[in-house]
Amino acid sequence: MKQSGLFVVFLLLCADRRGSGSHPKPSCRYPPSQWCRSLEIAIECRVQKQCMEVNATGPNKSVPPVSVVLYYESLCPDCRVFISQQLFPTWTILHDIMTITLVPYGNAKELPSANSPFTCQHGEPECRGNMIEACIIHLTGHSAFEIVHCMESAADVLNAAQPCLQLYSPSVSWSTVDSCVKGGLGNQLMRDNAAMTRALNPAHTHVPWVTFNGEYTEEYEDKAMSSLFHLVCQLYKGVKPPACTGAPVRLNRGFC
Repeated sequence: MKQSGLFVVFLLLCADRRGSGSHPKPSCRYPPSQWCRSLEIAIECRVQKQCMEVNATGPNKSVPPVSVVLYYESLCPDCRVFISQQLFPTWTILHDIMTITLVPYGNAKELPSANSPFTCQHGEPECRGNMIEACIIHLTGHSAFEIVHCMESAADVLNAAQPCLQLYSPSVSWSTVDSCVKGGLGNQLMRDNAAMTRALNPAHTHVPWVTFNGEYTEEYEDKAMSSLFHLVCQLYKGVKPPACTGAPVRLNRGFC
């Protein structure tokens, strides 16, 4: 679902409500970004007609979206900046022509210990943050990136986890995430992320580390760190969305 389309849905509803002269309370427990995620949510939020209209238009499905994979650490300051200032804003506008895969692990190391199987660059809190985000990604599906962005843009990443989950995926209980983190599933997810990170070719030397359509190059990295939005537009092989015609905004880069 296009984020711009969801904004149109939101404006249409606001116009309808102003025209009716009434001020009804929100009709559902989901934020606007979730309204068109499924038929069930659209019905609960009373926007099924608007969602059907928005879904009638979209990119050419025969053209693959740009695949963006981010290898990162939950408490790495430069990863947090990249997520909040580059990746999330780009995805918000270009959601229809890109996919995002998040791999929270980065410069962590596996240890031969059952009680503490990982060590992380920014200490034990980061290991916990990595595992919380790995569990959230596994359990929440389409809502995962919004939750992770909510956490990474907060003042306290770990304390933001539960309220961010409740905001963007109210159907998933915190107890489910907590069980994942404290049980064998969380460790398995982290081992999977470790394997994905070790398999990188070339091997990563810092984070954030980003691949595009399965490939890392220094040229891609330079462009991604200064204007990810412009790079995604450049890499997409289909008809460019109107947003791609705007001038790119360039930002400073940083790594852990």
